[in-house]
Amino acid sequence: MNRSCVQLQDLPDELLIFIFKQVNNVEVLYSLFDVNERFDSILQDPIFTNRLNFLKWSSKKFLSIFSSDIIFNRFCLQILPEVREKIQWLDVDSSSMKQILCAAHYPNLHGLGLFNIEEETIKSLFTDISLSSDLFKNQITKLLITIAIDRNLKHFSTMEYISSHVFTVFKKLTHLTFAESSYQSIVELSFFYPPINFCSSTLLVLNIKINCFYTCLYLLDGRFNQLHTLIMEVANMYESEKIENKGDIPSLKCFSLSCCRTIYRYDELILPFLYRMSNLETLNLSVSISVKETFIDGHNLKNKIVNNMSRLNQFTFDIHSLMNINNYMILPSNGDIRNTFKDFQYTQVICYMDHFLDRKESRCHAYTYPSQMSHFEFISNQFPGGYYPYVRIVLLYDEHPFEHEFFLRIAQSFPFIEKLVLCNHKPQQHKQSYKLLTDNDHLSIVEYSHLVELDIEWAHDDYVEEFLCDRKAFFRKNIRLLVVGEALLRVTKNFTRKDTRMNCTKVENLVPWNEWKSLKSFQEYFPSLLY
Repeated sequence: MNRSCVQLQDLPDELLIFIFKQVNNVEVLYSLFDVNERFDSILQDPIFTNRLNFLKWSSKKFLSIFSSDIIFNRFCLQILPEVREKIQWLDVDSSSMKQILCAAHYPNLHGLGLFNIEEETIKSLFTDISLSSDLFKNQITKLLITIAIDRNLKHFSTMEYISSHVFTVFKKLTHLTFAESSYQSIVELSFFYPPINFCSSTLLVLNIKINCFYTCLYLLDGRFNQLHTLIMEVANMYESEKIENKGDIPSLKCFSLSCCRTIYRYDELILPFLYRMSNLETLNLSVSISVKETFIDGHNLKNKIVNNMSRLNQFTFDIHSLMNINNYMILPSNGDIRNTFKDFQYTQVICYMDHFLDRKESRCHAYTYPSQMSHFEFISNQFPGGYYPYVRIVLLYDEHPFEHEFFLRIAQSFPFIEKLVLCNHKPQQHKQSYKLLTDNDHLSIVEYSHLVELDIEWAHDDYVEEFLCDRKAFFRKNIRLLVVGEALLRVTKNFTRKDTRMNCTKVENLVPWNEWKSLKSFQEYFPSLLY
């Protein structure tokens, strides 16, 4: 350490700042704080102290960055008291949040990220008089919360407790975000009617997940009369009951709505709801809509949304429209759909059609590009490619085969996939030509750097091989694998095949596995399984 510090001491301040910025702020502070006056002066720069993140990412969740009590105690007893006036935001997890928040008086702390929250820890935090009487009540204006998922479903009661008390504890909140650490840890507001004290006259921005559309309508009944930005993910779109609050929502300037379930009453539910937002300037829609006669194309969006919202200046969307078809219908082509977006001159729109005759269904997918969508569903061979760095969940479906080149394109377009679902019962047509490739063609191996869950239960054996054969696919992380047992036996040749062994060693969770767990060949083939 001393030799390294001497070498660093010889560098100019500008270069030192550049080097320090490449490392986690907390690690820099722990390693170099109080080494000498020059380092201390540099580390007092707001770049290193404005926001301190005491978390690290591990596989599927956030963990405390502290590897030992020695490091943790040094921060609480020495470093935080010295830099407390510089700190504007803290990100902490449930195991250390109270000690860190009580370690010093933070006069300029206005933002707080609380991660892996459980009901008991949040109750202890919210009822701590030393914190709630001043810091929470008078200082914190921006709050981000992620809730720890519990197998006993206690996270629902945690969410209910937080929503019932958050605005009585944090009196001056302007921004509230309920986030998730991964796609597997989404916690929604589970009640239809929000608690009476889930209200605020100061809140400007709300980012939340809710169980049903009812809740959204109640959230906008006037309880947040200053709210100008609402980002909302809805799990279900039921038929709406009679709700009295149908008046104008003049304060709302930015609205984002996403729903993973198909919406069957778009004209009756969504459009009237949007028309209430008379001053809306920014709109994002990410929805799947069931239609009867015409798809949601450019003409539809222009006539029913753009022309009815006079202040709208930014409109992004990711819209699937689904139609049941028969043999007598005349369906539009890709070119027909593209032509309907000619008036969207200042926005790049990608759109394409899929006609699934076995399902008797046609789909039109239209979306603005570049996109910030986190899910991309029903990707077929029609997929035009592109780059989607925010997508974490992908669903592949077609009634025509997926060849190996298709998976190369998917991995390039979605480099951060965490969950992949594949539904295709058609065998590949070019397997033989792939077998003839020489060893020099190893670059054609598809790498899944972030994949943690693979669902191929509804796939032909060829796709089981596509993912398990180490000449075709590589998993950088351990994965959860969902596959039909008989298909797994066939492809691995009863757990004896050599070129599928490597990828099977990366499987830590297998569905199913019970019927083979006593077999020695199975245990050796899947050595990483966590039973």
